[in-house]
Amino acid sequence: MEHSSKHANKNLHHPSPAFPEKTQSAEQSTSKKIQTRRIHTRIKISSVIIILSMWQLIAAFELVSPTLFPSPASTWAAFTELLANGYKGSMLWEHWGHSMLRMLLAFLFAMATAIPLGLLSGYSSKVQAALDPLVEFYRPIPPLAYYVLLILWFGIGDLSKIVLLYLAAFPPMYIAAMSAVRGVHEDQIHSAQSLGANKWQEFRYVIFPACLPNIFTGMRTATGFTYTTLVASEIVAAVNGIGWMVLDASKFLRSDIMLVGIIIMGFTGIFLDWLIRIAEKKAVPWKGKA
Repeated sequence: MEHSSKHANKNLHHPSPAFPEKTQSAEQSTSKKIQTRRIHTRIKISSVIIILSMWQLIAAFELVSPTLFPSPASTWAAFTELLANGYKGSMLWEHWGHSMLRMLLAFLFAMATAIPLGLLSGYSSKVQAALDPLVEFYRPIPPLAYYVLLILWFGIGDLSKIVLLYLAAFPPMYIAAMSAVRGVHEDQIHSAQSLGANKWQEFRYVIFPACLPNIFTGMRTATGFTYTTLVASEIVAAVNGIGWMVLDASKFLRSDIMLVGIIIMGFTGIFLDWLIRIAEKKAVPWKGKA
């Protein structure tokens, strides 16, 4: 008995090495993640350098006419010119601001309607039966197909574009929210009910948090659709905006300005997606850690 007691006391003063092993494993996992991120960063930088080098070589050897394919230096010069003098009476940031304002208004309005209606449709089969025919009817139709009608109804101003962008953003967010509700495990709901949660508490503390990852995925998808539609709508009918600037520059064979506009569009798309991913990390910190 004395021997076992001494052995137990010895174990208390010298804990099992299992915890250090777990700590080392976690540290190794973190180190591997950091190394992987560094490798990915290097690959991305290398890809950009290769693309810029190919662009410079094609322009230097004039494999394509400089009028149609300007060099990186010419494109940069056009960018600095636009920053300093603007384009057709408006500064570059004003063109960009007009585009972003149209998209922001449409996107916020779509969020305020599509997500609640999607959650409600996932929660109630009757609401889904009422909304599905309309959404499923116009969802496959390219937005520009009915843009002419919107112009006839709302004019060529911002209102027709905002309505068009709203209609483009609505289906992805609506479907994502509806599918998210359907994907909530019944065990989670039953557990909340067993603890005495009412319908509102059940939705607030169980269903809605479980739906957030899918909702953010729908928002990212909607951002891509909306931004593509925005540029197309400005090309069809507008007097300002980045899309309009690219179209107007093409009439005068200003390919350098066109490339500047296209590059701005690309970086803007990356920026918008990054904003949503940052918001997702703040709102859904547990995603990917299960």
